[in-house]
Amino acid sequence: MPSGHSHFTESIEEYLEAIYRLEREGPGVTTSGLATELGISPASVSGMLKKLASEGYLDHEPRGVASLTQKGLEVGARTLRRHRLAERLLTDVLGMSWDEVHEEACKLEHAISERVEERLIVFLGQPKTCPHGHAIPEADGSEATLDLAPLAQAQPGQNVRVAGVTDEVPEMLRYLGEIGMIPGVNVQIVEKAPLGGPVTIAIDGTRHAISLELARTVLVETPPCD
Repeated sequence: MPSGHSHFTESIEEYLEAIYRLEREGPGVTTSGLATELGISPASVSGMLKKLASEGYLDHEPRGVASLTQKGLEVGARTLRRHRLAERLLTDVLGMSWDEVHEEACKLEHAISERVEERLIVFLGQPKTCPHGHAIPEADGSEATLDLAPLAQAQPGQNVRVAGVTDEVPEMLRYLGEIGMIPGVNVQIVEKAPLGGPVTIAIDGTRHAISLELARTVLVETPPCD
């Protein structure tokens, strides 16, 4: 990494963090996919990929897919690790809502040193996931395999425990928080309407009808917790 911690250094970390995440969601990270993820033009992404490839952070062929080298993997995993630890700090210690912490963690992740990271892990009790249920990478870049499935796959009569969400859209997180559907909460599947209709769930005896689309973004522990 460049010496010191400049804006350019942060940009490299953000790119490698995004590629690290995308590599775990599916095979092959494309320029267009990365541009969408970062909200940056494909031309800008293409230029940065060439730069990162020339510095040994990734392998990339023009108009092909990008894949992290070991050097890039270490930086991407470390940045994401610090991001998710920062989210834990913000929610567990500072009491911020889970719909607020992503943007704040994006700022903090670049300022956390190795020493602070080590202290955070101990202080937070060795957390394995972020507030949204995503695994916190280990120092070597590996991640725990979480046996989770979308709420939409659960059947009426089942009791499941919310483990996290696939998306971190603030509006969606706020709504889920309002009805109490947060990680660790037990949910009963009451009814599933046909033809893509809503899913009726019960939390502490209170029923809520949520869209099938939203139910697909909520992850629950499997096998169901009865």
